[in-house]
Amino acid sequence: MAYDEAVADRARAMLGLRDSLTERKMFGGIAWMIGGNMACGVIGDEVIVRVAKDDYDSALADPQAREFDFTGRPMRGFVCVSPAELSDEQLASWIDAGCDYAASLPAKSRN
Repeated sequence: MAYDEAVADRARAMLGLRDSLTERKMFGGIAWMIGGNMACGVIGDEVIVRVAKDDYDSALADPQAREFDFTGRPMRGFVCVSPAELSDEQLASWIDAGCDYAASLPAKSRN
């Protein structure tokens, strides 16, 4: 599945300069990692956001979010949002939440 480059550019503009931020192709889309942990990404025309386990249910209660169901099985800890329906401020808030959570995890070592 390809990803929408305009959506990726919009997300990139909101990511700014963050410590240990990297970009990589993943799931047929693009993902941004912090310390080797996925923070957020773009698949198709949606933004995927990683959330803490304790925040997952409340994230899904937000009408802007839905389950990330990439393989026919929802991936707990990840939600999808549609940037076409979000203001820049709303999208930035989702991206910040994903980045903050990824930054809170121990960095993965490269083997």
